[in-house]
Amino acid sequence: MTHTVNMKKIIFLLLLCAASSSLNAQSSNNNTKPALASDRVKVIDNNMQAWVDKNWISGGVGLILRDGKPVYHKAFGYANKENKVTMRTDHIFRIASQTKAITSVAVMILFEEGHFLLDEPVSKFIPGFSKPKVLDKFNEKDSSYTTLPAKREITIRDLLTHTSGIGYAQIGSKEANAIYAKNGIVGGIGVKGITLADNINRLATLPIFHQPGEKYTYGLNTDVLGYLVEVVSGMTLDQFFQKRIFEPLGMKDTYFYLPKEKQNRLVSLYTHTNGQLKEAEAITQINGTFYRDFPNMNLQMFSGGGGLSSTIMDYGIFLQMMLNGGEHNGKRILSRNTVRMMTQNQIGDLNNGVNKFGLGFGITTERGSARIPTNIGTFDWGGMFATTYWVDPKERLVGLFFQNAYPTEHGDVGERFKVLAYQAIND
Repeated sequence: MTHTVNMKKIIFLLLLCAASSSLNAQSSNNNTKPALASDRVKVIDNNMQAWVDKNWISGGVGLILRDGKPVYHKAFGYANKENKVTMRTDHIFRIASQTKAITSVAVMILFEEGHFLLDEPVSKFIPGFSKPKVLDKFNEKDSSYTTLPAKREITIRDLLTHTSGIGYAQIGSKEANAIYAKNGIVGGIGVKGITLADNINRLATLPIFHQPGEKYTYGLNTDVLGYLVEVVSGMTLDQFFQKRIFEPLGMKDTYFYLPKEKQNRLVSLYTHTNGQLKEAEAITQINGTFYRDFPNMNLQMFSGGGGLSSTIMDYGIFLQMMLNGGEHNGKRILSRNTVRMMTQNQIGDLNNGVNKFGLGFGITTERGSARIPTNIGTFDWGGMFATTYWVDPKERLVGLFFQNAYPTEHGDVGERFKVLAYQAIND
């Protein structure tokens, strides 16, 4: 009799626990919201489709990661409009200056390994940069010039922050364009018959355009850093990227030059002028000449400032590593304090528009956050072919929008995508 009563008590307690567990699970499920509101996701979809329908873009891919998970990953339009090749999320894009963040991470890997300090002169590793000279007077008629001695040497930190005084070839100031063209300096994208070493060693002999550390001037600094990586590591830049960044992170679709079996995934490059959207010419003029389909060519130039091509998810993985403090899926690329350094203002009060610059990334300030929903401390950048990305630590969010167009009359679609991403957040 006692045994029967005890069994009934045990069964009752088990049923009570099961009911309680079920209730708690139901309550937990009811309290779990999706990262993005489904009705507001439709707003993103509708806008992206409208950009295609209005011929603002041929096609594009959007990606939003929240808490490390993809909560939006969609493609719209065409990878090649003329041949009706539908855009897919695994298509490969020219990411141009988004290469800069990856090169900056490569530099910081070597920094962490003790190869140099950031305030050491780059001339310790690339001797041509010793005793730099600053442009004084420039003659537009023949591109001749006079110089003054620089007050100090260019440091590695100057290069990471674009405060060295080095300008940009082809897309820089009139002085930089002229002097660099006369001396065979190129921007590094889609050019034949030149290596990174060739380009940088010639660049090192030319004047800089202001005293080191005194201004922010976006220039070939990151290409110099790419060559620094080669000199210090003893590897080519593409080898270093593959071994130290891409392979550990599982970035399987990011290259300077695509393997043959992946070349059919490269999207077409478009131009958008006078309201007309058309595929760019095979040999394209952008203040100089480059080959439109350079990612499908076998060239020797590894431009640390602009040479890579990638899928949106591959680059999202790279950014998630940064958001995670230098680690992704158990693979640590950088320490969290190095990531902290890279993603804080490193240029002080120097003018860089409403935002600031870290070590390879733009940094959103209070003024910048007042203009668009990204939070203070968000780090970001983009590429000249109209790709863009941002990482918002406060929202635990990574966002990217990829298309390939240059020039374009609708280069603001990346900013529009940011607004659309924030309006969909569900908490």
